[in-house]
Amino acid sequence: MKIIVGYRPTPEGQAALNRAVDEARRSEAPLLVVNSAEEPPGAPVPISTEVGADALSQRLDEDGISHEIRQLDVDDDPADSILSSVSDLTDLIVIGLRRRSPVGKIITGSVAQRVLLEAACPVLAVKAP
Repeated sequence: MKIIVGYRPTPEGQAALNRAVDEARRSEAPLLVVNSAEEPPGAPVPISTEVGADALSQRLDEDGISHEIRQLDVDDDPADSILSSVSDLTDLIVIGLRRRSPVGKIITGSVAQRVLLEAACPVLAVKAP
């Protein structure tokens, strides 16, 4: 059993992480966090990937969640990384969704859309509160 969560430091990413932690705790499954190196739009101060990953790991340790963090490079495709992490032991993928315009969906594509359509296991999509 394993739960995968796609994370980046945004409200949607935080919502996905919170739900993945709840699911991991409930099922006693380890959590794989695919941590995007992409800087969120409007970030007031750049977050180094090392500091971000350390803070993420500390939070999961405090929550008592068995976890692994897979840190992506800027050039890595988050959807490819999430989908390639799926194995026969994967129970669930958790992703955050943000509202996008129809034109935005056509021009930029969507990590969430690719994961929803191509994953070989159940996907839980959550919105930020």
